[in-house]
Amino acid sequence: MGALIEPIKSAINFLSYPQWSFTLSLVAFVVMVKSRRVWSKAGGVVMLIVVGGFFVLSTFDKNFSQIVAKPDNVPIVMMIFLVGYFLWLSMHKAIENDKLTEAGEPTFEKTEVNDKVFTWPDLVFSEFICMVLITVGMVIWSIVLQAPLEEPANLAVAPNPSKAPWYFLGLQEMLVYFDPWMAGVVLPSLIVLGLMAIPYIDTNPKGNGYYTFKERKVEISLFLFGFLVLWTQLIIIGTFLRGPNWNIFGPYEFWDINKIEPLVNIDLSEIVWIQWLGTGLPGNWFIRELPGIILLGLYFFLLPVLMLKWKKIRNFHDKMGSPRFYTGITLFLVMMLLPIKMYCRWLFNLKYFVHIQEFFFNI
Repeated sequence: MGALIEPIKSAINFLSYPQWSFTLSLVAFVVMVKSRRVWSKAGGVVMLIVVGGFFVLSTFDKNFSQIVAKPDNVPIVMMIFLVGYFLWLSMHKAIENDKLTEAGEPTFEKTEVNDKVFTWPDLVFSEFICMVLITVGMVIWSIVLQAPLEEPANLAVAPNPSKAPWYFLGLQEMLVYFDPWMAGVVLPSLIVLGLMAIPYIDTNPKGNGYYTFKERKVEISLFLFGFLVLWTQLIIIGTFLRGPNWNIFGPYEFWDINKIEPLVNIDLSEIVWIQWLGTGLPGNWFIRELPGIILLGLYFFLLPVLMLKWKKIRNFHDKMGSPRFYTGITLFLVMMLLPIKMYCRWLFNLKYFVHIQEFFFNI
């Protein structure tokens, strides 16, 4: 039996490395969107149960259980399954509503009985019961799992790996691919501003107050891509796969502190001037980084114009108007810069497109 299990573990460890797991997640996301009418039925729940059963079996592996059973990581495990369940639930309701709409019938939200209830005692009583249940759950949790407290901070000794709280691990993982200023300040600010701007950019009234997918395919798909493929997966990588010295380890792999992965990062300017043109780096920072500046300029300014040649994109432009369209497309391009940068790092060891160390400006 072990002769059969070990190759499976090795294959999973290999596919868990970001360049493969991220590619698989992209493929799975496209398949998920295309086959939504299949898995949004009872089959989606069966898939969650199968994954849960596989997870339970994996806990018999010592290396796997040491990571997922850490008190710090237990909430992340719960988050993964809860995200999967609520994704299935919301898509199930959306597909059912789409079927009702196609048949000319009202959505199930409109057919629900709108009985009004009093805040006291109905709502307060329900909230009290929830509070009691949550309190009992937290007490049991605190008894079963020990608090992840360590010794007092020591300036001479840092934990290896030194990780942020789970809700910041996505940002910490972005530090692998971006300058700290970009990953820690600029991109998070754009994420917050972008989420705040959604109601002003997307003025489509469809989908307000009821579940639907057909009427908002692009909007929902973009949100799910950013949340599932990018944000959630970065948290998973930072939590379960990043080990000592910030190296990548498979889920069944021992976290060996002596593991060394030599990696030589290179900037786009070095690729152009040294490798392609066979010259040294120019002394002037603008000329040195001109290839990267031109590339980013084409990406942010020329690409949106070229995208208008696609009929579906042009329809969005006509419906939204130029100010809202170009604001939205710029935020989209910023979001897509993350997977582009990730693949450039994996394929070419590319560190920065533009590296202006004279002004601490790096992209």
